[in-house]
Amino acid sequence: MDKKEVLFVCVHNAGRSQMASGLMRDLAADVTDVKSAGSEPADSLNPAVVAAMAEIGIDISQEVPKKLTFDDAKAADIAITMGCGDACPVFPGKIYLDWQLDDPAGKSIEEVRIIRDQIKELVEGLANEIRSGKI
Repeated sequence: MDKKEVLFVCVHNAGRSQMASGLMRDLAADVTDVKSAGSEPADSLNPAVVAAMAEIGIDISQEVPKKLTFDDAKAADIAITMGCGDACPVFPGKIYLDWQLDDPAGKSIEEVRIIRDQIKELVEGLANEIRSGKI
């Protein structure tokens, strides 16, 4: 099976999309290549997000928020947006999903854990669909 190029996009690329990409790399590196980006990238990752991911054994501390590019969107087989509206260009033949998730910015570690766990459940489902050939 060819690997699917998965792109996670949120506004700042400092929280949700970074958690999703870290989880997808951890859970499905065998079937996916993963990128994340933001429509308006922050200067650095949300420290509570880094801490919440470390709690489950995933180190994203070296990641840096990146600007969403036309080429990133064009290369993706699957693009998942998380609260960035219409910032992601649409290309025919691609799969687009919009995950409605709270922005972890300004939230406590307890609140970030809830968002992390919601993302983990969505990523696990997506990885299973890719493995089964549904996507």
